[in-house]
Amino acid sequence: MPEDTIHEALTKLRNIAVVGLSSKTERPSHGVSAYMQQQGYHIIPINPNESEVLGERCYPTLLEVREPVEIVNVFRRSEYVPEIVEQAIQMKARMIWMQEGVSHPQAAQRAREAGLEVVEDRCILKEYAKRFVSEGL
Repeated sequence: MPEDTIHEALTKLRNIAVVGLSSKTERPSHGVSAYMQQQGYHIIPINPNESEVLGERCYPTLLEVREPVEIVNVFRRSEYVPEIVEQAIQMKARMIWMQEGVSHPQAAQRAREAGLEVVEDRCILKEYAKRFVSEGL
C-alpha cells in the first residue's frame, strides 16, 4: 500500500473496529487501541468474550455493530482473516488493517476486489506515530 494512502486513511477515517481487542492490559491489542483512542479515534471492540473494553461496548462480531465502521483492525491469527474480511465487506467498511504478523494474501485480494483498502503486517500505532508524532500532531 502506498504510504500516502496510509497517511490519508489515518487522517480521514476515525472509526476503528478492533477485532480481537482484549481487556487484558498486557495484550498488544489493548495497548494499541488505548493509544489510538487517546489520539481521538473511536474504538469499537469486537470480541465475543468481552462485554466492555476501554469504556466501549464490545460486540461479539463485526456484523452486530450498528454504527459506521471505517477501519477494521485485525488482532487475530491469519487463518481468521477470510471470515473477518467477508464481514467487513458485508458491513461496508472502507479498510482492512492487519496488525504485525497478520497477513492473508487471498483474503486481502478479496477485500481489494470488493473496494476496500488493505494494509497487511503493519502496526497501526507505529504507522500513526511515524506520520504524526514527529509533526507534533
